[in-house]
Amino acid sequence: MSTSTFSHPPDNRYFEDYVPGAVHEFGAIAVDEEEVLDFGRRYVPLSYHIDKHAAKDSIYGGLIASGWHTAGLMMRLYTDNYLSSIANLGSPGCDELRWDKPVFPGDTLSLRVTVLEARISQSKPDRGIIRSSVEVLNQKREVVMSLKMVNFVRSRQFVSTN
Repeated sequence: MSTSTFSHPPDNRYFEDYVPGAVHEFGAIAVDEEEVLDFGRRYVPLSYHIDKHAAKDSIYGGLIASGWHTAGLMMRLYTDNYLSSIANLGSPGCDELRWDKPVFPGDTLSLRVTVLEARISQSKPDRGIIRSSVEVLNQKREVVMSLKMVNFVRSRQFVSTN
C-alpha cells in the first residue's frame, strides 16, 4: 500500500474524504524523559515508569513510557492530522488496543492510519462512521502500539452553503 494524502486539510475535511483502503502517515512526536516520569508518577506509578535506576533491572532494561502515555501521544498526532477539526463528532471507542513494544524516552513516534470502512449512518444520514486501523511506529518503523478506532464524521452534503 502506498501512503495517501487527504484531498482536504483538517479544517475542510468531511466524511467523504475518508476513502476505504487509503493509508495516511503522520509524525513525528518525541518521547520526552521528564514527561514519561511525570505521567508515570501521576497515573501509573510502576518502577519502570518512574524510577530510572530500578527500571534498569526490569525486563525492559530501562525507563519506558506507560502505554497510556503512548496512547496520549498517539491521540495528539491523530487529532492534529487525521481527524476533521470541523466535522468530527466524537467516538464511541476503540477496539483491539495492543502495546506491541516498549516506548523509551528519546524515541520518536509517528502514525500510520488505514481507513478500513466508511459508511453512512442508517439512523443519522447526516454523518458517517469511519473505522480506522491505527499503528504507532517508532523511529525504526517498528509498530509499538496498535488499535482500531471508530469516529463519527459529518457529511459534506449536509453542510449549509450560506
